[in-house]
Amino acid sequence: MSASHTTDIRHDWSRKEVLALFNQPFNDLMFQAQVVHREHFNPNEVQLSTLLSIKTGACPEDCKYCPQSARYDTGLEKEKLLAVEQVIEEAKAARASGATRFCMGAAWRSPKDKDMPVVAEMVRQVKALGLETCMTLGMLEAEQARLLADAGLDYYNHNLDTSPEYYGEIITTRTYEDRLNTLDNVRQAGMKVCAGGIVGMGEGEKDRAGLLMQLANLPHHPESVPINMLVKVAGTPLDSQEDLDPFDFLRTIAVARILMPKSHVRLSAGREEMNDQMQALAFMAGANSIFYCEKLLTTPNPKANSDMQLLSRLGIQPETHRVERDSLEEERALQRAIAEVETDHLFYNAVN
Repeated sequence: MSASHTTDIRHDWSRKEVLALFNQPFNDLMFQAQVVHREHFNPNEVQLSTLLSIKTGACPEDCKYCPQSARYDTGLEKEKLLAVEQVIEEAKAARASGATRFCMGAAWRSPKDKDMPVVAEMVRQVKALGLETCMTLGMLEAEQARLLADAGLDYYNHNLDTSPEYYGEIITTRTYEDRLNTLDNVRQAGMKVCAGGIVGMGEGEKDRAGLLMQLANLPHHPESVPINMLVKVAGTPLDSQEDLDPFDFLRTIAVARILMPKSHVRLSAGREEMNDQMQALAFMAGANSIFYCEKLLTTPNPKANSDMQLLSRLGIQPETHRVERDSLEEERALQRAIAEVETDHLFYNAVN
């Protein structure tokens, strides 16, 4: 493939084209992914995120992979929404350990209006620490997305999970269109999109191709694309699912990199089961973001020190947080400044 082709950002991939990428010899696919990756990123940097469950369990959805569903007995203790102060302490610890993005997840079908002021305050205070902010709260209405954007939320995570064709085998309580609508509401509100999926749920290669095709053919590529390996939790319907061939997982990472050249591709759930060699190959395939914490919501993740040891052995540095204000953020800041000026006459100067 010539260098000129790798710079193309496309939104019109066909299933046939994506499957052709998957079916290349492994070395050719890895090389192509490396070429694309190096054109858009430093190949020796990885972005570090930490994920905190701010509300655990009792979700009404029936996602077959999820231990937080109220429909399955997984031994998970349900918890209420954490207090803002607890979240901030966790965010401070994440920042101290090297994370640049702090992600907050709640086991909801969608947030209730009464919870929105609390989660918005979490966003404001975490952002004040100098961290990028991300939330995953389920489906969002347009007004809820605007509220989170006004609070300064950088990213909203909402995964497509799998291909449209296989989706009904995994979830019946919300539709594929529901997920796409949430992504559209997030994008319209001016936030960045974090959207990926889960592999190893019994889907075929055509479904992995279908998932990536859906993501790549969105009007704007997600800025962050988490690729999760199924974590088999006792009590869920997928707890005895056959393991996915590791090379099929690596092919998924590589194809994601080729289809979405400017996106961060993240190794997410399931990294606990990957040895150092497999993780190194995933970085070679174009993964350049990881969750860096003791637990990823409710499933285990490699301990922080082993992560740093592996990155050091590979000569990979943590990516630094670059504060970028897009035009919508600038507009919101300007509107707030104007509002403050317009209300200045209501206050007296207590200093003079």
